[in-house]
Amino acid sequence: MAFNNILVEASAGITTVTVNRPDKLNALNTETICELNQCFTGLASDDETRVVVLRGAGEKAFVAGADINELAQMTAPEAELLSRGGQKLMNCIENLGKPVIAAVGGFALGGGCELAMACTFRYASATAKLGLPETGLGLIPGFGGTQRLSRLVGRGRALELVLTGNMISAEEACIMGLVNKVFTCDDLMDEVMKIAGVLASKSTLTLKIALQAVNNGLNMNQDSGCQLEAALFGVCGASDDAREGCAAFLGKRKPEFKDS
Repeated sequence: MAFNNILVEASAGITTVTVNRPDKLNALNTETICELNQCFTGLASDDETRVVVLRGAGEKAFVAGADINELAQMTAPEAELLSRGGQKLMNCIENLGKPVIAAVGGFALGGGCELAMACTFRYASATAKLGLPETGLGLIPGFGGTQRLSRLVGRGRALELVLTGNMISAEEACIMGLVNKVFTCDDLMDEVMKIAGVLASKSTLTLKIALQAVNNGLNMNQDSGCQLEAALFGVCGASDDAREGCAAFLGKRKPEFKDS
């Protein structure tokens, strides 16, 4: 599938999606959001894709935010429509049923930070900068940032970042739980691909169920979440992959999962 603003490459079960607008610091205009929506919707049903790596082109930015040229001219209904389109994309990524790893090199601001937050993991280069600067434009985060950030770092830290609009370093983001781990710029993609390779070796059925347990459980109280976990554990326990995994462990060999 050909796109104007993103690149898609696949190898050994890992699909790499690159936002390819380096001259605009990979800013998310309407066309790019639509292309990413179309791409991730397709990846959800692509059996060859076991893990997705999401990155930005060039060395300066993962995604530097939404396209300000578009925002400056929008009416209220147009802005709401853009917000809903962005939220649709973030929900698609978060609920893809497959791990999505954000490789955050450079700026991840506004919509770019929201894009990273929708991913399963966030790994950043040491020089990365993250933040939600929308209040400086007279706006608020509109792609789910006001909701996901507080779930990741807590209410107090989320409010501080949202209200001040301050950028933070990758190290600060890692300490507060917004980023999983920080690597040198030279090592970022190699380390991300190693992690993606580990995930690609797992049963896709098991990973899908684990993602479902965690994501859905966040919207429940602990007792209800544990009931969901038990039910999903039962689904896993009856699977061919569970039998293969246990047999491989007992036989001291690598499992050969069939994703069933």
